[in-house]
Order: sequence, then C-alpha cells, then structure tokens
Amino acid sequence: MMSLVRVLSAAALALGLVVGVAPAGAQQQPPAKEATAAAIAAAKELLALKNVGQLYANAVPNIVHQTKEVLLKNNLNYQKDLNEVEVVVAKSLVGREKEIADGMAKAYAGVFTEQELKDMVTFYKSPLGQKMLSVEPIAIQQSMASMNAWAQNFAEVVNAQFRAEMRKRGKEI
Repeated sequence: MMSLVRVLSAAALALGLVVGVAPAGAQQQPPAKEATAAAIAAAKELLALKNVGQLYANAVPNIVHQTKEVLLKNNLNYQKDLNEVEVVVAKSLVGREKEIADGMAKAYAGVFTEQELKDMVTFYKSPLGQKMLSVEPIAIQQSMASMNAWAQNFAEVVNAQFRAEMRKRGKEI
C-alpha cells in the first residue's frame, strides 16, 4: 500500500511540476480570492486558447497504468487479472481529467480578475497572441538548449578551477 501511495504522490507531483512550474524568482502569491462563475469561464477560455489540456490529457490513463504496475510488483501471479482490470478501471475513470481543468480554471480565476482574464483572452486571440501561442514553444526549447549548453560549459570551467585549486594543495584529482 505504501508504494501505491508513493506512485500516486509522484504522479501528482509530476503533474504539478508540468503544469505549475513558476518562473524563477516568482513571488509567493496571497491566497486566491473566491472566483466568480464569469471569471472561471474566462479562465477556461484562456486555458483552452493556450492548449493547456494537452499537458494533462493522459493523466488518468497514466496514473491508472502506474498504479497497476505498482500492484503488479507485489502480485505477479495476478498479472493477467491486473492487466484486464486496468482496462476496466481506465474506462470507468474516463473524463476525470476535467477535474484538473476545473481546478486550474478556479486557480486562475482566484488570482486574476475577471477583466484581466478577458484581456488575456483578447490578447491570445489577436495576431500577436496567436503567434505567441504557435512560436513560444520553439523559443522556450531554444532557450532551454542554450541554458543547457551554457551549464555544460560552465561546469567544465568550475571543474577546471577545482582541479587547479587542489593542485595548489598538492592533490591531483
């Protein structure tokens, strides 16, 4: 049972990291305000424009599969049954990822005003907003590649300095 809890916690953490990573230096926000239905609707429209649903589209089948894999480790003699049950459980939970969408919309509506959400929707529907939606993933990917290359080169500089300092102490590493 403990490993099942760990898998489910890990799945929730992974999902949280994928959809909720804040930029470095982001300030901790005050607790969200109670969201109005109109603000939630605007938030849902915004999230749909940003195609956020693709981030968690497979959350339900993935968590069902991970749970089956954990159960299988301790119950190898039930492999056939667990494989069959996985299909049944996955079918019974189809659509539950909507709960993630609802929670995200409430979170956005809790930290942005209804007008701010509507303004963001207007922006993302504009030509510049549409361009941002289509090319920002490329810019992010290129930025990550640049940061990774920098980190690798910088790590070599740091490594060289460590070695030089250790040589000064008469220790070759």
